[in-house]
Amino acid sequence: MKEPEQNDKLRLRVKSYDHRLLDNSVKQIVDTLERQNAKIVGPIPLPTGFKRYTVNKSTFVHKDAREQFELRVHKRLIDVQKPSAKIIEALSDLNLPAGVEVEIKTG
Repeated sequence: MKEPEQNDKLRLRVKSYDHRLLDNSVKQIVDTLERQNAKIVGPIPLPTGFKRYTVNKSTFVHKDAREQFELRVHKRLIDVQKPSAKIIEALSDLNLPAGVEVEIKTG
């Protein structure tokens, strides 16, 4: 009986509030993966998430005077086909800047 492969795909989901910082980090990740001869799909840009907040300017009166703020979350997706232990180790050794979140899923 054939054993099921434990890591046939690795999915990296990269998030940041700053799109330039995100693009530089994704480029660094892709360069690292290409140096390890990994077969990659992406980076795929995902829809930007918007969080909007409306706040009264004054504490008690002047309800018509409001300020609006917006927080944008930029996302990219990278798939790695059949990753080896060497590839996973190279990804864990990456030094990404603060403000970039990388979520790794296997499956």
